[in-house]
Amino acid sequence: MSPVAVTAELLRAHPLPRHDQESDKQARGRVLVIAGSAEVPGAALLAGLGALRAGAGILQIATCRSAASHLGVAMPEAMVVGCRETPAGGIDPANAPRLTELGSGCDAVLIGPGMTDEPAVAELTSELLKRLQTPVFALDASAFVTLKASEMPSGRAGRIVVTPHSGEMAKFLNVQREQIDDAPLQAARRAAAALQAVVAMKGASTHVVAPDGEAWLSDNGSIGLATSGSGDTLAGILAGLLARGTHPPLATIWAVYMHGEAGRRLAKRNGTFGLLAREIPGEIPSIMQELSGV
Repeated sequence: MSPVAVTAELLRAHPLPRHDQESDKQARGRVLVIAGSAEVPGAALLAGLGALRAGAGILQIATCRSAASHLGVAMPEAMVVGCRETPAGGIDPANAPRLTELGSGCDAVLIGPGMTDEPAVAELTSELLKRLQTPVFALDASAFVTLKASEMPSGRAGRIVVTPHSGEMAKFLNVQREQIDDAPLQAARRAAAALQAVVAMKGASTHVVAPDGEAWLSDNGSIGLATSGSGDTLAGILAGLLARGTHPPLATIWAVYMHGEAGRRLAKRNGTFGLLAREIPGEIPSIMQELSGV
């Protein structure tokens, strides 16, 4: 079964949820972003920007305590919670009860951007998947790499989206990266079936695969998007769309397409190289407006 091309026409035919003018911020969804580390504190900021620019109404960020106050000043739109840190500078899994409290009132939870302590990420992600039943999850970077299909809790089918690049997928599937680069769609289908999750297999062309194997292909990316932090913004955009109530496969193809279109527009205005990840989210509202009037 060949993948369906993701185009502007496809997205217009499958629009994002609409919100009444009288709706408050609660109606547009609450996102919890769990992200960052002592080494990469800015990833939480990039993901948070993506979530808000995608239309989420309320943003909560949980990050390392050493970075929390700085992040709160840099992003006054968010409630920022400082978490106990591991010796390696990551978010300690002992924070799981507090993060469960925060996440229980959310519509979407994003875990992974900038989280560098893989053993801690693995334990924390596993705990939150068990504890939190309501939200849809987006799992990025180490939060995906450390997943074990055999340990996935029941009742999660189709309610998790993962966003790996080829190196992360290779690590997850325990194969060489060249095998992923040679057959990205097959790798995405394998992971989607194993996890019963939606997979965005990132690359110059990005494959999106649903748990049943249905697939889409977005080829509007550009070399300008191959820059530090770009994936963090994509994860945040995705989380924002999920929080608004968008069905996970649809949220994923919208996020991937808009991320690519944002890169294309920035490159057209400013040149192919030198794009900053923090510039990507600012393009999203106008792209949404053009494609669906929201």
